[in-house]
Amino acid sequence: MATTTAVSSTKISGGSFLLEERRTDEVFTPEDFTEQHQLIGQTAEEFAVHEILPNVEKMEHKDFSITRNLLKKAGELGLSSAEIPEAYGGLEMDKVTAAVIADHIAKYAGFATTWGGHTGIGTLPIVYFGTEEQRKKYLPRLAAAEIVGAYALSEASSGSDALNCRARAVLSPDGKHYVLNGEKMWITNAGFADLYTVFAKVDGEKFTAFLVERTFPGFSVGAEEHKMGIRGSSTCPIILNDCKVPAENVLGEIGKGHVIAFNILNVGRFKLGAMCVGGARVSLENAISYAKQRKAFGKVIADFGLVREKLANMAVGVYTGEALVYRTVGMMDVALAEVDKAGADAAKETRKAIEEYAVECSIIKVWGSEMVDYVVDETVQIYGGYGFVEEYPAERAYRDARINRIFEGTNEINRLIITGFLLKRAMSGQLPLMPAIKKLMDEVLSGPLLSEDLEGPLVEERKLVTSAKKLGLFAAGAATQKYMQAIQDQQEIMGAIADMVIETYAMESAVLRAQKIAEDSGEAAAELPIAMTRVYLSQAMEKIEAAAKKVIAAVADGDMLRTQLAILRRLAKHEPFNTIELRQRIAQKVIERGKYALV
Repeated sequence: MATTTAVSSTKISGGSFLLEERRTDEVFTPEDFTEQHQLIGQTAEEFAVHEILPNVEKMEHKDFSITRNLLKKAGELGLSSAEIPEAYGGLEMDKVTAAVIADHIAKYAGFATTWGGHTGIGTLPIVYFGTEEQRKKYLPRLAAAEIVGAYALSEASSGSDALNCRARAVLSPDGKHYVLNGEKMWITNAGFADLYTVFAKVDGEKFTAFLVERTFPGFSVGAEEHKMGIRGSSTCPIILNDCKVPAENVLGEIGKGHVIAFNILNVGRFKLGAMCVGGARVSLENAISYAKQRKAFGKVIADFGLVREKLANMAVGVYTGEALVYRTVGMMDVALAEVDKAGADAAKETRKAIEEYAVECSIIKVWGSEMVDYVVDETVQIYGGYGFVEEYPAERAYRDARINRIFEGTNEINRLIITGFLLKRAMSGQLPLMPAIKKLMDEVLSGPLLSEDLEGPLVEERKLVTSAKKLGLFAAGAATQKYMQAIQDQQEIMGAIADMVIETYAMESAVLRAQKIAEDSGEAAAELPIAMTRVYLSQAMEKIEAAAKKVIAAVADGDMLRTQLAILRRLAKHEPFNTIELRQRIAQKVIERGKYALV
């Protein structure tokens, strides 16, 4: 099993980044990849380049025989079984490996969606919640992609509100079968999958998961959806018409389907974030290639400042995205290393270890999907009119990226999860958020804050991260003082606080990565990462300050508003970096190399 031996084995609490300072040896970054991580990444890269990309057009036109064949080849290479235990035909590798594979598979979003649906939400419910008999029956065949998995949660009237489903299940009089009735919508892989994790309410009340095979009586698949993007994936409704499901195919406990649904989505979110990073990297390379060829006004457009600014921002997005994703999965792996794989409660302990980082997984999902949206949009802009034409790569990437903000829980739902989960942990005492807010409120009301004396590289950058954390705590404190428990009903405020949390985590991840490179390889090696970090911090601080003002203006008025705005300005005060010069340096490097690279 691959391990994250390059970082300390200190287990870190989820959400604690808001309150604690992290050392660089506690953070996993792409520079810490083991030889095994690099080898599996190379395998996934070669598979994507030599097997997936030559078949894109056939998959775009719904030739799913190609898709199934590619899934089997991925299975043979171990790319579909990294998270399945060895006892059931898998490789049982760490979460870093799973993220590395997802990152490289993402060269073509249509197949990446299929692969993600099969290996993630299509398989992991059985890994984490299946009985011994269910695992033995299905996991070896899923690992080899002999059968393809799918996940059927959404319905036409209950997309994000999944627990409000209409699908029903009733136990047959002889107790041998559950009879399922209902319809599920937008099911990835539905057109050719063999095994579906289907959610229905037993007796109309108890939300429960079932393992439903395609061949079960009463099961049928509707027509393919004609989608804006990810056309190379299959998306259909499934229809349950007195579908007979053996009683032993109940997954987990009756009435506990929500536990499966929410835990599996956490894993899906970090993988989706990794895929967004991989997709952004591909679009950036296409944009660089085109900008170096396209001439206007007597020179290539890669020489124009505003084009270089776009390329630099895209590279900054990839760099920060890598830092976010691998920091989070590194923490997961440390927590998972404590689980006794042979223990009776291994699956339960694994789920708890992953659920610990629900906030970070939602952050990755929101941040990654919005970052790749920016990158593909600017890629279309760099291509100009050609970006709007199907035969150029910018057009498909633009369409394909849009679904990511809806997949795995909409970004709006995930923003509410981020703030809600943090507040829930704070109220229960698991996360000392309220004492930290009170301490900060006392500090800011007693006068100017003293600056910390920091040592080592990136001192100013680290101070900015501290300021970002204080701004977030200050805004959250002002909002909770006004609304108390009722803050859950103030979605705009919850969303603004989530934006501050997201940007703070991204800022700190970028800084820690650059700091670690500087400490391990010297400041010269860290020149480009530091430049990227500074650009990211500049734009993130603007977003955090704007979100804080939005919250303060909503919860205070008159003299209190003026006082709190003065405190906000004090907390946000910093000297700006010369981002024009920094972006020029970043753009020059990526243009010279023709791709995203730090060395």
